[in-house]
Amino acid sequence: MARRPNIRLSVVFAGIATVSMALSACSGAGGGGSASGQNGTGEAINVLMVGNPQMEDIQKLTADNFTKDSGIKVNFTILPENELRDRVTQDVATKGGQYDVVTIGSYEAPIWADNGWLKELGKPAKADKNFDYEDLIDPMVTALSGSDGGLYGMPFYGESSFLMYRKDVFSELGLQMPDRPTWQQVADLAAKVKAAKPEMAGICLRGLPGWGELFAPLTTVVNTFGGTWFTKDWQAQVNSPEFVQATQFYVDLVRKNGEAGAAQSGFTECLNNVSQGKAAMWYDATSAAGSLEDPNVSGVAGKMGYVAAPVVKTDASGWLWAWAWAIPQTTKREDAAQQFVRWASSKDYEKLVGKELGWARVPAGKRESTYQIPQYKEAAAAFGDITLRSIEEADPKNPGVQPRPTVGVQYVTIPEFADLGTKVSQEISAAIAGQGTVQQALDDGQKLAEEVATKYRN
Repeated sequence: MARRPNIRLSVVFAGIATVSMALSACSGAGGGGSASGQNGTGEAINVLMVGNPQMEDIQKLTADNFTKDSGIKVNFTILPENELRDRVTQDVATKGGQYDVVTIGSYEAPIWADNGWLKELGKPAKADKNFDYEDLIDPMVTALSGSDGGLYGMPFYGESSFLMYRKDVFSELGLQMPDRPTWQQVADLAAKVKAAKPEMAGICLRGLPGWGELFAPLTTVVNTFGGTWFTKDWQAQVNSPEFVQATQFYVDLVRKNGEAGAAQSGFTECLNNVSQGKAAMWYDATSAAGSLEDPNVSGVAGKMGYVAAPVVKTDASGWLWAWAWAIPQTTKREDAAQQFVRWASSKDYEKLVGKELGWARVPAGKRESTYQIPQYKEAAAAFGDITLRSIEEADPKNPGVQPRPTVGVQYVTIPEFADLGTKVSQEISAAIAGQGTVQQALDDGQKLAEEVATKYRN
């Protein structure tokens, strides 16, 4: 996908977020009832979502289920990840008021909550006896909460990251995949696949610019190679030897044995490549497994294996992320929005997906009970346990080999990181395309990071 992030909007986000940090978050007044139709009959809400398979599923199911039961019509807008981030930031940060519900991640939720941009979702959910708030997985709730302890992003699905590989291809070539591979082992395996099967990529890795695209997997590689964006006392480390080594390794791997057009490949492109049998390995989100194991949309269902995120110097390196529903303060239809959010993250919705679309496609990673559903356990036998283990092993407080100034595995939880990460990713993506060097990209990135660090050191 030829999608370039709008840097100006990232700058808007960074500037507004910094200025607004002193604002206190405001709690929502949404009712505690379930989507019975008593509060929302005849209403319509506008929902802006990232274009991932789980969101496409809910678009298919809403009219015949939520709208039918509640009387609330839902108008969906679905965008690719980079475009989604810019649109959501523009609407929420500038109080545009176009959307009643938006999808955000665990990076945005605590920052935006403390800026007072979002409605609180925890109190209405706890008051809804049908929702079972206590069933939500603790790390996801923590990641989506503000400093006041309120929940400002309702998790739709949670994820870590792991390595996916073609068991049949490995068996054919006599290759063995360790349960906990190192990155060097992964590179060696990718080279062997590429040598034996020139038409197949040894591995698919994101190269599309964006702090949440290219840098989602790459920052985990940096962490386990011993690097970090900033030290605990806010010293920029973007061109440190460890950061350079990790990035050079990643760029070399994808250039030598990765997919064609890697500089324009994000999550969606890699998912398509692997589903179509064009790549033997893929390091990315655990949530991708549900799509890969669905025979209705994947040509490799039943052929995939799943192992822990590759490491170098750390015991684990998977990220921690949740795509979540948030309600902007500007909504004029809060009751209806709160009802939709609770329905979309409910046990009943998970069961609906399982029955209507297949149990492998359940938006998991947010509820403990999901992993006890017999049908889901059967459908997710190949990836369910390792997904939960990866989520539990992810350590956002200590993701690398040194102390960090903020909490977060694959991002730095400050407003400026969206702009910083995206700008640096653009130069690294260019290096993947053969239009620059990693060292120059990171030297330039170091200057940008130092400007950010100076603000926090002072």
